[in-house]
Amino acid sequence: MWSSDADIQRKISNRLGWLDAAETMRAYVPRVRAFAESVKQGGFTDVVLLGMGGSSLASEVMRGVIGVARGFPRFQVLDSVDPDAVRDAMERSATTLFILASKSGSTIELASLAAEAERRVRAAAVIEPGSHFVAITDDNTVLQRQASSQRFRDLFINPSDIGGRFSALSLFGLVPAAVMGIDIDALLASARLMADQCRGDNPRHNPGLALGAVMGAAALAGRDKLTLVVPPPLERFGLWAEQLVAESTGKHGKGIVPLVGSTHDAVGGRDRIVVAIALDGTNDSTVTERAKSAQTPQVTLRMPDVAALGAEFFRWEVATAAAGWLLGINPFDEPNVQQAKDATRALLTTYGAQRRLPVPEPSAAVEGARIGLTTSAEAGLGDGTSLALLDLLRPGDYFALLAYLPPDDERFLQTLEGIRNSVAERTGCAATLGFGPRYLHSTGQLHKGGPNTGVYLIVTAEPPEDLQIPGEPYSFGVLEMAQAVGDFQSLERAGRRGIHAHLPHRNPSLLQRVVEQLLKGI
Repeated sequence: MWSSDADIQRKISNRLGWLDAAETMRAYVPRVRAFAESVKQGGFTDVVLLGMGGSSLASEVMRGVIGVARGFPRFQVLDSVDPDAVRDAMERSATTLFILASKSGSTIELASLAAEAERRVRAAAVIEPGSHFVAITDDNTVLQRQASSQRFRDLFINPSDIGGRFSALSLFGLVPAAVMGIDIDALLASARLMADQCRGDNPRHNPGLALGAVMGAAALAGRDKLTLVVPPPLERFGLWAEQLVAESTGKHGKGIVPLVGSTHDAVGGRDRIVVAIALDGTNDSTVTERAKSAQTPQVTLRMPDVAALGAEFFRWEVATAAAGWLLGINPFDEPNVQQAKDATRALLTTYGAQRRLPVPEPSAAVEGARIGLTTSAEAGLGDGTSLALLDLLRPGDYFALLAYLPPDDERFLQTLEGIRNSVAERTGCAATLGFGPRYLHSTGQLHKGGPNTGVYLIVTAEPPEDLQIPGEPYSFGVLEMAQAVGDFQSLERAGRRGIHAHLPHRNPSLLQRVVEQLLKGI
């Protein structure tokens, strides 16, 4: 369906296990349930999942939508290398079970977080440190060998023909769900019902193909910004849908830009469509009425209750694959993701030799913040007499605010959401918000491989207290900065309009003032 090239066909054939996951996973359920019960009875107060992108976002969605059952340990996902976020997540390491989740088992974020978790568990004088760790990975990976050699509490080998962002209904989603006390039988049952419906020949009555047809046709018609409107209980679902759609479709100059989270001023315009999910027969009528008045095409999906989350995972997977077919791209690869990884590695190698990151000289400064611009951003500003971010945005563009800050810090979250909404209001352009390095495994593919319609503002700030990574010459703060600079360099190579603002210290008010100056011009 997706390629006539024999080599690409072979690769795709090894990425289609998700189609049958709801059925094939039934055999794993007894073992997964037994493991979850052992964790519940094991004296753990917390479970922290360490992972990135497709290995972690489904778990974050289930935690936010369904929640942790009474009597089970607290659960959280750590998909950040920010030193403040790492410290907060690991403060109770003596009674924490760490789930290491990675398809490849070799991501730099996972290796760094796992090393710090092991250091803390050993420092707590745990007699058998491996008993505080469990791994979910593919067969024959570095992580599998680590789990065996260090005698992890358990090791789950996932079917290798399931790609990361299509793995919500595999062991990557089911093991964390069970540890939260979620009924994984019900989750899989709802997915199987949806899978049956998605086998229908008539696309108008096939839930996955119908949604995919709207997404693909809209993008081909210039409506490539998809606003997802959900009721409050489903808010976290947007994180998973965002990475699935953006990373699957954003390549070869094509792509669908998901707008999730805040939907403020995100329905009008000739480049939008709206997909609303109605839970228990209700949805946000205010937003959908605005979409109707703006003559924006919209689709409403019906979800009977949160237990039907498995069905929604499968529906969106089919829809994304179908949209990719309509766009003429392979939705199962991520050709541009490696660029930022390679850039980060090169920067860290330089740091190891010189004990400093080779950060380019700033183009301007605002209240002590260093401001850098890509070549395309400088060209977009014309004569260069004024640096005004708003001048870079044109009709049909989108704005991406990319923050390397603690993702759960409400002070910064409110400020960042305010900035995002302000840009949307003042320009009429779609606006998104992502946290690094999470977005590198999500929308990062779209940013570099999708249409050149994005304007990217990367924000970094000096942490009040850094944290050394065990066994490495660099710290979490240095790693975080290297990832931000590496992505900025990747945007430069891709000819994108990018701005990097590095703040001298972490303060929401300072962030607000600096960005406001950038918006107006300096």
